[in-house]
Amino acid sequence: MDKQNQNEWSSWFTFLLAASGSAVGLGNLWKFPYIAGANGGGAFVIVYLICIALLGIPIFIGELYIGRASKSDAISSFTKLDPKNGKLWSITGWIGVLTAFLILSFYSVVGGWVLDFFAKAATNAFSQKSSSEISGMLGALFGDYKTQILWHAVFMILTVAIVIGGVKRGIEKSTKILMPALCILLVILFISTTQMEGFSKAVHFLFAADFSKLSGEAILEALGHSFFTLSLGMGTMITYGSYLKPKENLIKIGIWVSLADTAIALIAGLVIFSIVFSFGLDASGGPGLMFSTLPTLFAQMPGGYLTGFAFFALVTFAAVSSSISMLEVVVSYFVKSMKLPRLPVTIATGFVAFLIGILSVLSFNVLKDYTVFGFGFFDLFDKLTGNILLPLGGLLIASFYGWVISERSIPETTSNKFIQNYLKITCRYLAPILIIIVLLVKMNVINLKEELKHAPTESSLENNQE
Repeated sequence: MDKQNQNEWSSWFTFLLAASGSAVGLGNLWKFPYIAGANGGGAFVIVYLICIALLGIPIFIGELYIGRASKSDAISSFTKLDPKNGKLWSITGWIGVLTAFLILSFYSVVGGWVLDFFAKAATNAFSQKSSSEISGMLGALFGDYKTQILWHAVFMILTVAIVIGGVKRGIEKSTKILMPALCILLVILFISTTQMEGFSKAVHFLFAADFSKLSGEAILEALGHSFFTLSLGMGTMITYGSYLKPKENLIKIGIWVSLADTAIALIAGLVIFSIVFSFGLDASGGPGLMFSTLPTLFAQMPGGYLTGFAFFALVTFAAVSSSISMLEVVVSYFVKSMKLPRLPVTIATGFVAFLIGILSVLSFNVLKDYTVFGFGFFDLFDKLTGNILLPLGGLLIASFYGWVISERSIPETTSNKFIQNYLKITCRYLAPILIIIVLLVKMNVINLKEELKHAPTESSLENNQE
């Protein structure tokens, strides 16, 4: 097998697994189900799917095309596709690489929390503990910076070890294990929760269409989440797209990844809220459900050990499958453009991200009184990436695809005239306008100080991601 084939996905299905792994992040397991239920259930899901079609899929396709056509990294792709103005447009790639790197630094910290709770579930640490003792575990972890740094290091090492293997031996091989395992665990948990008293209430919470709850704010929420959930704006899909074979159907891929991402989020919601409603608890717990409420319930419910073990294994797989895509964005630039060997580049990049992540760890304890622009490091990195860099990156990518290379790119993407016009109009006009609205809302309308009153884990988990 030649070197080029070594750096390509084996099939569109293996790419589907990898892209879905990138899209299915920690936020899918609590944020999307909750915002869907709180904003009209089925009505919100309908609006969300419309937003995916109007915003998410077109930009997703644009990113994939940029990567596939250039066969390059997130920065150099723009220069290759537009030699005249590519250096100016490469700013988009630099924004993406910086965004992926910063998100990885604090996402790994959250991944460390997940590993800590997975270890607790595996060792049956929740058993015979009172609800107050279990609820205090996360707070105790926040105060223990040494343990946080240890788990942060373990999570980063897992991520680095996978990315070192490259496309075929690392990312593809791992996602062939992680994503099927994630889906199997999710199905097992789903089947077990269908027998619970709260299952029917969870179904009603998520799918009953209550259009009276569908406010303008809810529509903006759907719009914003449809963009962030597909890992758009940080070069991930440009990087992953560069490993696609030339003839892959980008339309089909975009639709399947979007459906897989949404389906996993909704099924996860049914699992979580079936447990929550069965025990008569409040569904608005947000990330607290994951680290406080659910472990308490696992300690009380029949078969709770196995359920807790499977649940935190599921969350771990979701976290790792997302983190490897973030690291690959950065590594790809140094490997493809700088011609540096993958092994030392991956280790060095992961190590620097780990060091920056320590600032996020310390923002909960040693540096909790130190702020930049009123934010601790954890929230600063989150707000900078989620509220500014991601929307800005998506805006520039949509504009580049729609205005600069559309006359070549869109006909190469599809021969269907209706879809061609749809992509052109969406990426030239509709998507930029909608992204600007989301960007302005996140920067000016939302009261960030009020957001910080919520649990400190909320900010990271809201990104995806991530």
